[in-house]
Amino acid sequence: MKRLIVFDLDRTLAESKASIDGEMAELLNSLLGVVKVAVISGGAWSQFETQVLAQLSRDERLKNLSLLPTCGTKFYKYDSQWELLYSEDFTETEKQKIIGSLNQAIELSNCKEEKVWGEIIEDRGSQITFSALGQKAPLDEKKKWDPDFTKRQKMKALLDKLIPEFSVRLGGTTSVDVTKHGIDKAYGIRKLRDVLGIAISEMIFVGDAVFPGGNDYPAKEAGALSIEVKDPHETKRVIEAILACLGETP
Repeated sequence: MKRLIVFDLDRTLAESKASIDGEMAELLNSLLGVVKVAVISGGAWSQFETQVLAQLSRDERLKNLSLLPTCGTKFYKYDSQWELLYSEDFTETEKQKIIGSLNQAIELSNCKEEKVWGEIIEDRGSQITFSALGQKAPLDEKKKWDPDFTKRQKMKALLDKLIPEFSVRLGGTTSVDVTKHGIDKAYGIRKLRDVLGIAISEMIFVGDAVFPGGNDYPAKEAGALSIEVKDPHETKRVIEAILACLGETP
């Protein structure tokens, strides 16, 4: 019996940087009524608020929801309000080294774009994220930039040599995420185990980047039963199947 369903956010519950749609919100509300749910994403807390929480029903079912921004380096739980349980933040020296290495890797891998929408390197406290076209780039442009991850794989290979003491993962449509070494979605899965008292064998993880080098892959490496989806439409079908198995209808 599975007791916890864990989701990635971008390209899993919603399109990149977009809010979950009405159908997804309804399905998640139904799921929260019968089982515990968690969301782990490379996004910052502000993205969780606008992409997920603003669309969900604000009721007692939120006590079944755990939110882990920046690949699990932060953990929020609900009890009348959202509370931050921990945050694995970088030091200023670490941030400077990571940002310098990202800029070097951008140049060496020819990933510097002339037209961007917003900042391409974002300091999220416990994670530094490179977004090739900027944080506010149109989704259509982002989807065209690196659909097979080839460009970012080159960046990752360079970064693995430049900053081997940190963890480098690929996520979303144009992103490269850097966290402290060993602190990734596997870390988040283990934190869910420890905080909620739920064995990893009792979890299901759903994400779009469950492949070596992808930022969802550590969840699979941690031992969670993992389901790879290509977009939110497939995720909806997965949730419907889970609800059916639990004897519920969406």
